[in-house]
Amino acid sequence: MSTSSTTTSAIELHNVVGGRTVPAAQGRTTDVVDPSTGEAYGTAPLSTAEDVDAAYAAASDAFPGWRDTTPAERQLALLRIADALERRAEEFVATESRNTGKPLALTATDEVPPCVDQFRFFAGAARILEGSSAGEYMKGHTSWIRREPVGVVGQVTPWNYPLMMGVWKIAPALAAGNTVVLKPSDTTPASSVLLAELAQEFLPPGVLNVVCGDRDTGRALVEHARPDMVSITGSVRAGMEVAGSAARDVKRVHLELGGKAPVVVFADADVAAAAEGIAGAGYYNAGQDCTAATRVLVHESVHADFVAALAEQARGTRTGRPDEDVAFGPVNNPNQLARVMGFLERLPDHASVVAGGHRQGDVGFFHEATVVDGLRQDDEAIQTEIFGPVITVQTFADEAEAVALANGVPYGLSSSVWTRDHGTALRVSRALDFGVVWINTHIPFVAEMPHGGFKHSGYGKDLSMYGLEDYTRIKHVMSAFE
Repeated sequence: MSTSSTTTSAIELHNVVGGRTVPAAQGRTTDVVDPSTGEAYGTAPLSTAEDVDAAYAAASDAFPGWRDTTPAERQLALLRIADALERRAEEFVATESRNTGKPLALTATDEVPPCVDQFRFFAGAARILEGSSAGEYMKGHTSWIRREPVGVVGQVTPWNYPLMMGVWKIAPALAAGNTVVLKPSDTTPASSVLLAELAQEFLPPGVLNVVCGDRDTGRALVEHARPDMVSITGSVRAGMEVAGSAARDVKRVHLELGGKAPVVVFADADVAAAAEGIAGAGYYNAGQDCTAATRVLVHESVHADFVAALAEQARGTRTGRPDEDVAFGPVNNPNQLARVMGFLERLPDHASVVAGGHRQGDVGFFHEATVVDGLRQDDEAIQTEIFGPVITVQTFADEAEAVALANGVPYGLSSSVWTRDHGTALRVSRALDFGVVWINTHIPFVAEMPHGGFKHSGYGKDLSMYGLEDYTRIKHVMSAFE
């Protein structure tokens, strides 16, 4: 994103550092664009290493005091943040919708309430960390385990769910006693800044800091010597860069990266219900979801019926502006729109577009709900994440082939199995090499259960007690009796 010099802005965002809202040290800004219009509606700081230094200094200063708070005190702070977020839900819905172009109605029901719930979950989780019981494992000595916060944590969030992914990172990190420096995506900083501003009322200065900026800002944040841990949700390429950078300082790394979720539809599945559920989970958020149901594997005996049903679903799935009654909004930015269209332009001759396939309109970054049939395992659209409203379809002959095709990609984040047979569901869910497996559904999340992947999809868990534990370290303490 280029430096803004002439834009008259409706809003002017700032960094949140040490409990204060501040501009970038060098005074530079970037435009913030509404994806539904393609027009700038404000500016955000274009932060540099100097701003990152200041944020880490604030987090470092705040860490000893926050670390020494009791779990009950951290719980109370998170509950107060949750309550304030709930009271100001309409403001967050409007901000996130403008931030991303998402439908207002869906943001109000599907995103802000879960964010409130997740703060409340981690508020309670802060008080129930478990470990091995103390005992005398050597004569004359007693051993016990301490779970401690990791320290100062650098976090990078993506543009597909800027508020929710921020909560997934911030809430467990703070609940465990860490302090945070978070950098949101340069295209969607507004809701992260608003959340940080809200949280300052309930947190000591420097416990939660937000620094806006571009890719160079993010690089400065993850390469900085200060953080004890770096957590990123983003592309595989970005995750590999972060892991390589962290290795030089032996930092802990938490990675939630790309996905290419297989959706395995067996011959005994309810074809109409499967097509409806898969379309809902594939086109949600314009397919900009690492867990999206966008790679269907269907048994050859029901292939024709399923493709017809899925195409009908796609043609009935509308995209449009945030204030319209639509299923999804625009893709995030012009580069992402070009990426989606590029995949379709490069389809091999043996593939066919059976629904959609085009940009919608010439204002904003909208793309039709699309179904592509006839793809083969080695095709680009099967092996590479599209991250748009495109569902691909392949066929399989038997269970063994279904599992082989499902697992035959570099990703391992999420998957689903559609069948009426309990034995099939159990066997295939065990065989799928993915961190999440749904059965006869796809994409629901709950705070109590973990989310995270294998292979190129990264490592570490979001949500649940496992997510909280990722932000802690284990210490063994042994004491002699005398």
